[in-house]
Amino acid sequence: MAQSIDVVAPVPGLVASVAVAAGARVAAGDPVVILQAMKMEIVVASEHGGTVEAILVKEGEEVDLGAVLARVRTA
Repeated sequence: MAQSIDVVAPVPGLVASVAVAAGARVAAGDPVVILQAMKMEIVVASEHGGTVEAILVKEGEEVDLGAVLARVRTA
């Protein structure tokens, strides 16, 4: 059964880049957003395969721990 899964920030940080656009297909493990935190780049990947329903952040935006970055509709 299809469902929406949130992709959340594992750490607070700055959105360095958005790797996918809404409507794109992703597989489990595919990068969705790249965060910069503590002078490191952290790849935030989709935990499930499906279609990106929405990107909820933009490059340069500061996010908190647990912030919803994107939403993926599972296949």
